[in-house]
Amino acid sequence: MRQLIAGNWKMHGRLADIPAYAAALRAASAHTDLLICPPFTLIERLAAALAGAGVGVGGQDCHGAAQGAHTGDVAAAMLAEAGASFVILGHSERRHDHGETSATVAGKAQAAIAAGLTPIICVGETEAERDAGEAEHVVRSQLAHSLPAGFAGVIAYEPVWAIGTGRTPTEADVVAMHGAIRAALVEKLGEAGKGLRILYGGSVKPGNAASLLSLPEVGGALVGGASLKAEDLLAIAAAAPRG
Repeated sequence: MRQLIAGNWKMHGRLADIPAYAAALRAASAHTDLLICPPFTLIERLAAALAGAGVGVGGQDCHGAAQGAHTGDVAAAMLAEAGASFVILGHSERRHDHGETSATVAGKAQAAIAAGLTPIICVGETEAERDAGEAEHVVRSQLAHSLPAGFAGVIAYEPVWAIGTGRTPTEADVVAMHGAIRAALVEKLGEAGKGLRILYGGSVKPGNAASLLSLPEVGGALVGGASLKAEDLLAIAAAAPRG
């Protein structure tokens, strides 16, 4: 299976950035699947700029309800209508900054699937949890409670302490956690759990992409800051093994 390189722009980007960014992606020839998740305000314009280019566009969150009195939130169907095909859910910044629980994430995943979106469910431990020897327990618990029945999306493992810090786990740490995630997926989903892509996220950049993306059970990357420059995202994609 081709690896998925997903760029999460977080709260960055303006309309003026889109033409050059989209042109760079259109001119490239990637052997991975590419996905860009910009702020809500840019989804429709970016999707239009990338139409026919084979590059996916996604949202960074959605609400668990189809509609309603939820000021400041966005429904999954609204993302789809704007041109999104994926949505990131349960990112550590949502779990920690907004107090989202795994049950909340599961509800959002159900809403996303109902709207025709592919959810990317994020899991990961804090530095304190890792230091306490609880990393695998925390991640397994998040998986157990964040995935709705019959889940058929993507998982992203993001050690919270490595996001935006320039730090990354050792290769042995990544292999161990991705192996544990695979085992948990098979336990929960059976045969279907063997085929889901597990992305690695946490300070992925061109300089470390080749080593990270070549590890067992790593099916791609969720890229934060390095996705803001098209050339950096494409360099990460170029470093991925051919599937």
